[in-house]
Amino acid sequence: MNGSSAEYQGFTLIEVLVALAIISIALLASLRIAGGGANSAGELRARVLAGWVAENILAEQRARGVWLPLGMQRGIESQGGIAFVWREEVIDTPNSSFRRVDIRVYTASDESHTLAHLIGFVGYSPGSIK
Repeated sequence: MNGSSAEYQGFTLIEVLVALAIISIALLASLRIAGGGANSAGELRARVLAGWVAENILAEQRARGVWLPLGMQRGIESQGGIAFVWREEVIDTPNSSFRRVDIRVYTASDESHTLAHLIGFVGYSPGSIK
């Protein structure tokens, strides 16, 4: 064999570029999936905390032991370092001993997106109205 007909072993520049393009597409896809998972975790955390806010409001109403007036109330509650806006609607029921309490919780920045919705009932006995 002489030096002019030597066979080169290895990859051509085009093959290397194609391989790099495929790797970069795969890495971008994996980064997008990882970012979506992080967003989902944040949303899940906010929903859990908002559910706790709604449960706390209903528990407070029951613990007070007062006969709730019909209508709407609003407020702001903080849970886990996040400010939540809540809206409570007290509705009459066919049974005069109970009131329905409908609680919705939103983030302070976006009240169009409900994070938690809780429906509960608050009862009273005639001798316990304050």
